[in-house]
Formats: sequence, C-alpha cells, structure tokens
Amino acid sequence: MGDVKRVAVLGSTGSIGRQALDVIHTLPHELRVVALTGNKNLELLERQIREFKPTMFCSSIKLDVSYGGEFLPAEEIASHPEVDLVIVATAGKAGLRPTLAALRAGKTVTLASKEVLVMAGEVVVREASLHKGQILPIDSEHSAIWQCLQGEESKPQRLFLTASGGPFYHYSQSQLAEVTPEQALQHPVWQMGKKVTIDSATLMNKGLEVIEAHWLFSFPFDSIEILIHRQSIVHSMVEFVDGSLKAQLSWPDMRLPIQYALSYPQRWSNSELPRLDWNRIQSLSFEPVDYDRFPCLKLAVEAGKSGGTYPAVLCAADEIAVDLFLSRRISFTDIGKIVQETLERHQNITQPSLEEILAADNWARECVMHLCQGQNRKHEGRDNPKAKT
Repeated sequence: MGDVKRVAVLGSTGSIGRQALDVIHTLPHELRVVALTGNKNLELLERQIREFKPTMFCSSIKLDVSYGGEFLPAEEIASHPEVDLVIVATAGKAGLRPTLAALRAGKTVTLASKEVLVMAGEVVVREASLHKGQILPIDSEHSAIWQCLQGEESKPQRLFLTASGGPFYHYSQSQLAEVTPEQALQHPVWQMGKKVTIDSATLMNKGLEVIEAHWLFSFPFDSIEILIHRQSIVHSMVEFVDGSLKAQLSWPDMRLPIQYALSYPQRWSNSELPRLDWNRIQSLSFEPVDYDRFPCLKLAVEAGKSGGTYPAVLCAADEIAVDLFLSRRISFTDIGKIVQETLERHQNITQPSLEEILAADNWARECVMHLCQGQNRKHEGRDNPKAKT
C-alpha cells in the first residue's frame, strides 16, 4: 500500500466520525480505513463496514458480517500494529482507555473527544511523552492554534479561542429558563452531535476547550482567552511576544481540521472542501465573553484551574445533566446549577491516578441523579401539599 496511512476510526457513527469517513472516502490514495467502532447506531455501522471493509471492528454487540473482518475490543484496535493513526471521535469517557492504549503503543492519535484531555490531561500527556505517541487536535479551535504555531520557535504570549456564542448568546436569564431541547439543538453555524450542540448553547463546550488547550499546548490558563465571534470564520488566534497575531481562517466545516490532522505534516488538495468567498463576507466582529450569563463556562474554567479530579466530575455531571435536559426532566438553566452543586459536593483528589479519575466520574454521575431525584421530590411537594409527611 506504499505510504497510505492505515486509519482506525473510533466512534465512526457519530458526527465527527461520519465526517472523517467523508474525508477518507475522497482520498483513497492517501488513507485507508482498517478499523471502525460504533455504539448504538448498529445499522449505520454495518453500512460503513460494508463500504470500507475494515479488517477490524467493534460495537456494543457483535455484528454478523460476512466479509471476514475481526471483532476486537476498542483498546486492542487502537494499539494494533496494523493501525498507523487513530481517530478518537467517541462520546464522553469512552475514548479515554483506547487513547491511552494507542499512545502507549506509540501511535498518532487525532483527538476529537474533548473528555479525554479534560478528564485526564496530565495522565494522557505523560503517557504520550513516555511512549513517543503523538496527539493531534481535530477541534477547529485547537487545530487553528496548532496551525498558527507551525514554524514558530518562540512560545506565544496569549491564545485566543473563538466562540460563535451559540443560539442564545443575547438571551436574558428569563428567556434562557424557557429554552426547549428543540431550540437548543438548532446551532446557528455548526452541524454537530446532540451533546456537543447543547454544550455549545451553554458555552460549556468552550470551557472544555480551554482545558484542552492548556494540556495540548502546555499553556497557562490565565493566558487563554475567549472571544465571541459570531461568523465562525476565524477559528482561533495566537499572540506572540512582539504583539504580532496569527489567525487561522476557513469556512466553518469540520472536514477541514479533520483533513489537516490526517494529512499532517502535509496539506492535501481536496476539491470537496469548501472555500471562503471573500466577496460575500462583509465583516468579522469580536466581543468579550459574558461569564455571568453562562455559568457553565465559568465552572469549566475554574475546574480546569483547580485540577485534580474536578475536571472529571465536571465532564460527568455535565453529560448526565445534558441527558436530563434533553429528556425534559430539568430546564436549560438547571444544567449549570446541577453541575455547580456536584462540584461543590466533591472532595477533590490532586494528581489522581486513572482509577481515581474514573471513580470520580462514577461518583459524579450518581450524585447528579441523586440531586435530580431530590429536585423532583421538591416539585412534587409544592404541587401536592398532601405528598409531604
């Protein structure tokens, strides 16, 4: 196969996984899928397996495939000698152990799953260094910073992460309290999965990206800033000691940063990727972020600065709270309140092991459900005074 990169796509049925396969499909002379993993969308996974014919696959149940691919655990796939590059596009903590397995095998990991570095950044970065593994970002913001740093020998002074602000950036608190799941899932710019779309609406997503940037670029939290940029054309900026700034600009399409991570250190031509039409871009605007209006963002940054097991608790609490909101069991503004109360109840562990991180994750999930049940009992008591004994 020559210099063709052999790729494992973990989370191939999700939004990023599907877009990664779109890129791979257009570049058959550069990339070949050798492994696919999925979870609940078995019908789509089976279609992907029939199209790409990977030699390995993994799913929540063992699929009946006729061409002869081998069913293997995700960790074994990620560290397999026939895999050159691993795309980690799984949801939540599912990508953590496979990422570590790949890095311990000296693989290149292109990382889309925020939770991996947010939960266990110190552990993941240490393992990559020990085993000479490589972590390449897929998120558009981190890809932008990474691209801006290419060729620079001096350390930057500040990193600017841009945010669209989501669909509710100028809403009042009373308006935010009435937001429905259907409204929150209508992102004005990006097409993403449900969890990340809700996180973008609460701006939790941007807080998680601050923590990621800290670990990816070994950069202090106080030198990472967020700017609201509604057009989503400037994906991030880097300021250097002489006051010069570099920015990466492109059409808001996740296939662009995905392809850059797959092609690095080269850039490949791809006629399927969009180009900016500068005749149609009338302005590029920026404004400071309002932390008070979006408490999830503030909670995420504070958890990142505190470190230890706080970021793992943040991720787990947010994941469950988002699920509760999508199932209409809590309101949009309750997401931040539940995450905050969970963090306040947590006994932090500094410099935790992987086992302690995962234990904190499990504790946070149970805590959120307990808090939600308590809220429901309070509501029932108010609605029906006789229910109180």
